Parts: sequence; structure tokens; C-alpha cells
Amino acid sequence: MYIITKFAVRGFTQAAAKELAKYNITVNAYCPGIVGTGMWDRIDDVMTNYEGINKGEAFKKAIESISLGRPEKPEDIANFVSFMALSNSDYMTGQSVLIDCGIVFN
Repeated sequence: MYIITKFAVRGFTQAAAKELAKYNITVNAYCPGIVGTGMWDRIDDVMTNYEGINKGEAFKKAIESISLGRPEKPEDIANFVSFMALSNSDYMTGQSVLIDCGIVFN
């Protein structure tokens, strides 16, 4: 179900961009990767029980798929969102931007 909702966000972003363009409104989405926040503590707890691994192993394994070898920081997302709020991004619409440091191509 998770992947279905991710794809739905992309479709909604494109549809909304198409519909709202006539009002000079742009619509874009950002798709973060593995952000080192408290949410990952909970994910790691669940994965520990589900996969029978030690606490911290799920997070460590996930980090291994990141090109820079570190989790995202909230500031990494904030920097992109700040760019999208500037007029420099006015010609961009209907895009779902992966901010995952290369997880998809690894």
C-alpha cells in the first residue's frame, strides 16, 4: 500500500499542476528519502520485531543505500522547499522531485 500512496501523490501533483496552471499556480511535490528523525526510531523498532534483527540494524542497512552514506537532515528538505518558494522555480510545475541522495539509482 505504501508504494501505491507514493504513486498517487505523483499523479495528484501532475493533475493539480495541469488544472491550476491557468491560474498561474504551480504544483510540485518533494519525495524525501531516509530522514534521520524520531520517525526512524519507530520504524527501526517495528523492523526489529518484524525481521528479528537487533535494534539499529534496519536504520544502518537503510543508510547503506544512500550515496553520501548519511541520512538526510531536516535541513536538506528545508533547503529544497526554500528554493521552491522563490521566483527561481516559477517555471517548474507538475514535478515530483526525489530528494534521496541517489537511493533510487543505487
